[in-house]
Amino acid sequence: MNHSAGYNNESPLEARFAGIFREHEQRLYTLAFRLTKSDQHARDIIQEVFLKLWECRETISTINNMEAWLYRVTENKIIDFMRKVAADDRLKDAIWNNLQQIINDAEAWIAVKEYNQIIQKAINQLPPQRKLIYQLHKEEGMNYQQIATQLHLSKHTVKNQLFSAVQSLRKFIARNSRAFLPFL
Repeated sequence: MNHSAGYNNESPLEARFAGIFREHEQRLYTLAFRLTKSDQHARDIIQEVFLKLWECRETISTINNMEAWLYRVTENKIIDFMRKVAADDRLKDAIWNNLQQIINDAEAWIAVKEYNQIIQKAINQLPPQRKLIYQLHKEEGMNYQQIATQLHLSKHTVKNQLFSAVQSLRKFIARNSRAFLPFL
């Protein structure tokens, strides 16, 4: 072993490790970079590969084909990295989709609230008897005959008043909110 490269105090094991590192680091980095498309991720992967080799330093002499061993470890580290990235992407996608759903739900809730406010304003502008008939039908769920009986009106009058109420509501909403026309 050549100790003239500034490694005078290193053990033979450390010297062997340093030689393996110098011999294989660039090719492994190139492989990792090609697959990750990231300098930092490639460097991190190579660091993990050589950390694993260092952890196995006591058994380095038992590795028959160092190049094959290093490539296998590198491939495994790249696969681990790709799985993590895929999981992170799925997590980011799930969070983004949930966030979008929350935003959409909030926007829908606001739209419904605004729509209901406009409808309530429209109902409040109906003449008193028409308003009462509309509320009994829509809010209390009463049919024409039940309303007619309760208010001592003809079924025909109730039907006409409901028709007029709906027409008035549509006109009011059309004047006050273009956004809700498709719902009518």
